[in-house]
Amino acid sequence: MTTTLAPPAGVNDLTRMRHAMVASQLRTTAVSDNRVVAAMATVPREDYLPDGARGLAYRDGLLPLGGGRYQNLPMATGRLLTEAALIREDRVLLIGAAGGYTAAVLAAMGMQVVAVEEAPALAALARDALAGMAGVTLVEGPLAAGAPDHAPFDVLVIDGAVEAVPLALAEQVRPEGRIVAGLAERGVTRLAAGRRTAAGAGLSAFADAECAGLPGFARPQGFVF
Repeated sequence: MTTTLAPPAGVNDLTRMRHAMVASQLRTTAVSDNRVVAAMATVPREDYLPDGARGLAYRDGLLPLGGGRYQNLPMATGRLLTEAALIREDRVLLIGAAGGYTAAVLAAMGMQVVAVEEAPALAALARDALAGMAGVTLVEGPLAAGAPDHAPFDVLVIDGAVEAVPLALAEQVRPEGRIVAGLAERGVTRLAAGRRTAAGAGLSAFADAECAGLPGFARPQGFVF
């Protein structure tokens, strides 16, 4: 059954744009988990962006966050969360929290989230935006380090594109736990999903898509994915 989500009469322009995002950017791009769609239709994306980007919150493109960082596309985030096959109360490690938007979406779906962000300005924004939100813990530190003190996790969500998933990060997921991420190779980004394996992350690409790059994940020399 398809859930119809339309803004009620009298809503503001950003709310209308949020519902338009759902209709034009999610419904048309295989974001098929109704829980993901409902959460993204409810969480006000603008509340998790720097002041200068709030008016562009629902644009179909990367949003500049400062310091060379970008907010992922709604479609890319929605596809990753859909492919993660989330189960209510999963413990999720979110890498690339930025201003906290994806953490808020996951919390709205009933997940327990540990969100990692390394950029001080973005971590401060996320801390304020997520203050008091049940089920979310924010960790400020290197993205590639994850949150080992909070492991193990059921799911790893890397909300952006990386060249490689470090073994130390994958090991924070329980064996056979789910992993979704953007992958970057030779200027092309793809969305990928898979499982935690003995060797780290066993991922397969499922869609070519523009995806925000994340720092600190350069492929080691001689690495074979």
